[in-house]
Amino acid sequence: STDTKPRRPQSLLPSGVASGDVCVSGHDSGPVFEEQPTGQIYPEGLTEGKVTLTCQARASPAATYRWRLNGSEVVFGADPRYTLVAGNLVITNPRHDRDTGSYQCLAINRCGTIVSRAANLKFGYLHDFPPESRSPQTAYEGAGTFLACQPPAHYPALSYRWFVNEFPSFVQPDGGRWFVSQVTGNLYVAKSQANDTGNYFCFTTISMDISTKSIFSKAIQLTVKSAPSIRVRFPAETYALAGHSAQLECFAYGNPVPKLRWRKLEGVLSAKALASADGPILTLPDLNFEDEGMYECEAYNSEGRDTYQGRIVVQAQPEWLQVMSDSEVEISSELHWSCMAAGKPRPTIRWLRNGQPLSTQDRVDVSSGSLRISNLALEDSGMYQCVAENKHGAIYSNAELRVQVQAPDFRLNPVRRLVPAARGGTVRMECKPRAAPKPTLFWSRGTELLTNSSRVTVSPDGVLWIYNISRADEGKYTCFAENYLGKANSTGHLSVRDATKITLAPSNADINQGENVTLQCHASHDPTMDLTFTWTMNGVLLDTEEPGQHYHRKETIGDLVIVNGQLGQAGTYTCSAQTVVDTATASAKLVVRGPPGPPGGLVVKSANETSVELRWSRGYDNHSPISKYLIMGRSKHTHEWRRMRTEPHNIEGNAESAHVNDLRPWMNYEFQVIASNILGSGEPSMPSQMIQTKQAAPTVAPSGLGGGGGDRSELIITWTPMAREYQNGDNFGYILAFRKRDAPTWTVVRVPNVESSRYVYINQSLSPYCPFEVKIKAYNRKGEGPFSQVAVVHSAEEEPTVSPRKISAVALTAFEIQVSWDPVQHLTTNGVLRGYEIRYWRQHEREAAADRVRTAGLETMARVSGLRPSTLYHVTVLVYNSAGTGPPSPRTTVITRKPPPNRPPGNISWKIDGSWVTVRWDQVAAMDNESAVLGYKVSLGFEPGLLPPSIILS
Repeated sequence: STDTKPRRPQSLLPSGVASGDVCVSGHDSGPVFEEQPTGQIYPEGLTEGKVTLTCQARASPAATYRWRLNGSEVVFGADPRYTLVAGNLVITNPRHDRDTGSYQCLAINRCGTIVSRAANLKFGYLHDFPPESRSPQTAYEGAGTFLACQPPAHYPALSYRWFVNEFPSFVQPDGGRWFVSQVTGNLYVAKSQANDTGNYFCFTTISMDISTKSIFSKAIQLTVKSAPSIRVRFPAETYALAGHSAQLECFAYGNPVPKLRWRKLEGVLSAKALASADGPILTLPDLNFEDEGMYECEAYNSEGRDTYQGRIVVQAQPEWLQVMSDSEVEISSELHWSCMAAGKPRPTIRWLRNGQPLSTQDRVDVSSGSLRISNLALEDSGMYQCVAENKHGAIYSNAELRVQVQAPDFRLNPVRRLVPAARGGTVRMECKPRAAPKPTLFWSRGTELLTNSSRVTVSPDGVLWIYNISRADEGKYTCFAENYLGKANSTGHLSVRDATKITLAPSNADINQGENVTLQCHASHDPTMDLTFTWTMNGVLLDTEEPGQHYHRKETIGDLVIVNGQLGQAGTYTCSAQTVVDTATASAKLVVRGPPGPPGGLVVKSANETSVELRWSRGYDNHSPISKYLIMGRSKHTHEWRRMRTEPHNIEGNAESAHVNDLRPWMNYEFQVIASNILGSGEPSMPSQMIQTKQAAPTVAPSGLGGGGGDRSELIITWTPMAREYQNGDNFGYILAFRKRDAPTWTVVRVPNVESSRYVYINQSLSPYCPFEVKIKAYNRKGEGPFSQVAVVHSAEEEPTVSPRKISAVALTAFEIQVSWDPVQHLTTNGVLRGYEIRYWRQHEREAAADRVRTAGLETMARVSGLRPSTLYHVTVLVYNSAGTGPPSPRTTVITRKPPPNRPPGNISWKIDGSWVTVRWDQVAAMDNESAVLGYKVSLGFEPGLLPPSIILS
């Protein structure tokens, strides 16, 4: 019989024992098991394998064996895969759909039958982790966290390990800080450390009786954030020389990587240091004494800040402020030399004469930086040195002293031979002969000795002055010099010329910024001399030749043209008409009207949660009344200045205060004031000091509320962390409220970290994909903000437990098949039905190596291409959701069609008849391994613009 169902015995004799066989007492014995079958797990999809279920019994006479599967007798021979070997059941190529179940061995002889214990044959499997990337996670130093493994579908239970960054760097216990759950596979961290940052992989292993398989997940990037800690510090005091450079080093640990910021606590950080003011090394090149002071390095990130301070002390080598110079001094007179030097420490000064130290004695007075020698004698001549020194070095200043003795001599410096002078003006005639000791000097005109009068003065140093010159003063003038060594004289001629006069003087002018103006200047002069014009503005000489300037001179006359006048060109302009003997001048004032200058003295008063009061002083109106003010502001976290809302909205030009409204609480702001008049807006004021508004309770709820996913029994809630400008105060955190949909009460939890963006609620009683109502609000030191709108978030999905039915596969071509199935009910998929997965493999391949195609959505039909011709394929369909795939459907098979004919048509010929072309070819006969010919494809081309030709097939 081929019936494998269990059969009920029809007699009291043991089944399979003839009625004539009788158990002989004392000689025969019934079966007793020595080996019984044990349960086994066989890898699903493994081909060419075997399972052996053992069964051995001691009996006399020897026992025979039978086997039952799920209570039905196994009939050997009906299925060649079942073999009985000495009582053992050997199953070749076990199959999940036919061989799963409970097996029992029956040992039989004429004394009776015994039944073994049941042994279950089960099929183990471990699907792959989903190919999608895992979301990164953030932890905080000192706090605990966990990483979800989310293993794929499997049987039996898995063992779990985790490795970090690269295999096989497995996570070690580390004194109980790490724990890997062998139930869920999750990795738990009791206390996060900064060096825990890395890429983590869940490593799963399944052990079956004849094989072991391991796979690992996609990486989960874990970032451990920690507050900065400065580890590289500069000295408490750094000594450096002026003119040299100084470097301060500062480096901090932390995550995110801390940013560094340098500041000078006593004053403003030098502009030359700003290029490195945000790096670990602050370089101060070309030091000066303004760089001295206390410096601070601040390391900061989103988790906190750390600071360190140290002082730079600038010292300097001696540097001359005043030096000696060579001196030629008359005998019996007095010498006075001074030396001044700067340096830190303060330099000391000493004196040398001809290399020997010089001190106070007799006619010599030495006082630090001063040397005085009275009643000079010839022996005082020589080389003198002033030495300034401190611990950083010494510097020398050298000078030669020559004590002179000489009779008066005009050869090197005679009186000027020709001295021109303007009529009505003043003339100065010098008399400087070489003589030692100092000679007596007097002047004569012809034979007339000149003495002091209302128009003539002879100064003690021999200079002759003549005032209000007229033509009568023209003539020869002689200077006489005399000392005890001799006499000498020198003569010059005074020539009187016409005076220079301004004939057209510049007039005062008044222009708007950007306009042009011409200041006129004409003059008359002595025709025997050249006349030149120069202009000054507020006493500063103007260069009218330099290109690109606002000033131009007109040719041949003295007019000054001012082009595109700016506020800086306002002032007093003076025209000078010059000859070699005199100068005539005339001045005019230029007023330039323009936009107002920047307001000054901007201060912030009485800041509260959302407003501040600003006060300022009026700047220059630049000759056009100020009509209004604008207030600009920016926060510490923005770079762009924007117009602020003020009270009053329009600030009149005579105002010097206003209120700024609609500010964010607990934010740092700085402000500028801009004045305007009819000619435009001026430069903004210097920014105010950065101020912080007072704290207040949050006024908006966090956004981006959502979630879902995760491991079984988890509800994951996510949101977008609140930006700094909406936190409104410190001690900031989040309050979450959630409940099952339509439940009466809310569960409320606090999440105290400002950077948090997710919360995981774990409850073993949670149903898969259970809808929850969720809302969130923010809180800080001052109170709580409003709740957000309620969002619906589902608990974690689980793998589907159902499989599609009525699978069919039809070959469309040699390379493509079409698979269809009946849809499954959504409520049975433990989540959102994402689609279906089609697995297909060739007849002699393992199912574990099957190729896969996924559909998206609710489609119940799909095409699979890229197959081999004339090949049998096994096909099964699975349901999948975000947690994984469900069990496979019963498999079906399909054979792809034969390939198309490989040979092209031959003997192609054509004939042209008017507008017709007749094409002929030999028919193609398909080979046995090719599909039948259904028709032919004719391809042709034609020029653009022509109508497509008609094709008639016969």
